[in-house]
Amino acid sequence: MSPPAPTATVKRLLPWLVAVAFFMESLDATILNTAVPTIAAALHVAPLSMKSALTSYMLSLAVFIPISGWVADRFGSRKVFSSAIGLFMLGSFLCGISTRMSFLVAARILQGCGGAMMVPVGRLTLVRTFAKSELVRAISFFSVPALIGPMLGPLAGGLIVSYFHWRMIFFVNLPIGFLGLYLVYRFMPDYRTERVDPLDFIGLILFGSGIALFSYVLEIFGENTLGPAEIISFLALSFLLLFAYWRHSLTLPRPLLRLGLFRIRTFRSSVIGGLVTRLGVGGVPFLLPLLYQVGLGYTPVQSGLLIMPQPLAAMSLKMAMPRIITRFGYRRVLVSNTIMIGLSIAIFSTIGAGTPVWLIAVQAFGYGCFSSLQFTAINTIVYADLSEEDTSMGSSIASTMQQLSLSFGVAAGSLITAFFIPDRFHASSSQMISGIHRALLTLGAMTLLSTLVFREIHPRDGANVSQHWGE
Repeated sequence: MSPPAPTATVKRLLPWLVAVAFFMESLDATILNTAVPTIAAALHVAPLSMKSALTSYMLSLAVFIPISGWVADRFGSRKVFSSAIGLFMLGSFLCGISTRMSFLVAARILQGCGGAMMVPVGRLTLVRTFAKSELVRAISFFSVPALIGPMLGPLAGGLIVSYFHWRMIFFVNLPIGFLGLYLVYRFMPDYRTERVDPLDFIGLILFGSGIALFSYVLEIFGENTLGPAEIISFLALSFLLLFAYWRHSLTLPRPLLRLGLFRIRTFRSSVIGGLVTRLGVGGVPFLLPLLYQVGLGYTPVQSGLLIMPQPLAAMSLKMAMPRIITRFGYRRVLVSNTIMIGLSIAIFSTIGAGTPVWLIAVQAFGYGCFSSLQFTAINTIVYADLSEEDTSMGSSIASTMQQLSLSFGVAAGSLITAFFIPDRFHASSSQMISGIHRALLTLGAMTLLSTLVFREIHPRDGANVSQHWGE
């Protein structure tokens, strides 16, 4: 059942509403990192024990995102979206009043449950509200927070713990959430499906367990908390669970995640290409603060300011992206722009003690431009050839893979850096700089691999999305 045709006001403000929710979630995913030592001291635990507070949120997102499309179809996009914001706010409040580590972890899991519904349902609502020819303008608003949140998070976390109380890191979500709830009830359409298939509980258990276990192994890999035999066993079990899900999904007409959608070329190229791209890009927010603070001796605030040109570039390019994609087409944009992203990441390896601040800012600005264009293109062509009835499932798969790829990207950046800096606990600043430079070169090369995926896109693919942008 569809609501009345959206008014011009709704179509103008709905992208901002989704952007508010996405910003809240993406900011929260990174703002905690710089505050870990302070919170650990306040809760009387070792800093390494805070790892569970970080991973519990990511695991919760990965496990519950796959059911977001089904829940939205069953209960309606407005009710689910507002409930997700409310659940995220409740989890944030409970995090802020936590006095024990176990309580904080439980609250972070609750936050993840809300976050798992916000972005996929918001993206699904945009797809159902806007014609495909209008989609890129709406998605561009929703792509910018994906870049801004991770870049502002470390800076905001550093400022809060330096000048306020660490609990403010979680309480800052509350006013943003209230703004989102107000916009939901004023401007969000209520889409739902009259006939909804039963939820695939077996698939949820198999897929969720497999992904959670695999993500857990990646998060703790290299921390020496598990031996090689244990790590291999956990990896084998996670692959076995995922293989069991794949076999299970073949027996159902409507599984949890319908992998048959990967037969659609544009969908397959977008999801897999985005995964490979984010494996390289996802490590950059981890490596740059490390380079600036540990290698070059900048403060957390100075480090955050050096990263700021990236989201500024993303916002400045927002209005030009439709024209760029219309002029050159998805295939040319994704192939050539991926090369530019890989080169931009590699160029960060030239930053040293004598590099002028203005040059670092210019490099960050260029990288922000290319990243913004890349993810807007990926997030729009994914729907180019999906039917109306497949948009919900496609949104769930795309959001799940996006979240997982970002998590895997951070893990990849961490593992690669550890390889080049074996004695990272006693490394000198020059050794840290050299190791991070090599890691950045490796991530840049990894990013270039996604051009092989995007070359599968035909020159006219996505024309139904872009052909009217220039009119």
